[in-house]
Amino acid sequence: MATSPANLARLSMSLPAELLRDLDCMVEERELPSRSQLIAQLIRQALAEHEAMVRPEEMLAGTVTLVYRGDRGSVRHQLAITQQHYLKEVISSQHVFLEDDQSLEVLLVQGPAERLEGLCDALRRIRGVDQLQLVTTTALLPPLHEQDDDSALPDRGGIAA
Repeated sequence: MATSPANLARLSMSLPAELLRDLDCMVEERELPSRSQLIAQLIRQALAEHEAMVRPEEMLAGTVTLVYRGDRGSVRHQLAITQQHYLKEVISSQHVFLEDDQSLEVLLVQGPAERLEGLCDALRRIRGVDQLQLVTTTALLPPLHEQDDDSALPDRGGIAA
């Protein structure tokens, strides 16, 4: 994300020496150009988490990452049934089989924070789900379909829709 110098604000902060060393190590390990870039990323994530907590009706987009094991058919069936209850929020999913009878599934989601948390809580209750993480952002996906005007529909050559 490029930001023009006119849109930047300077921030001065004091940190314990050990925390600064850890921060610099993280910047180096991630091969980032500066501390500022890492701190901005951390602040954006904290702001998205804060938004979900204090404004549960606010729309968020994000991912739900699941790792699960067990009877694949049974767990996958329960996951599918749960996702059906959240059709407006679950936009897509990707599944892969892992080693040791494990699976990884990633859901692309968008909706009110409280609905996304409800989805995660419902998924966590499924026996066999070992890990689940929701990562959100306040940036939203563009509308997938415009519902306001029939004139945008293609001409079907006299065939009734």
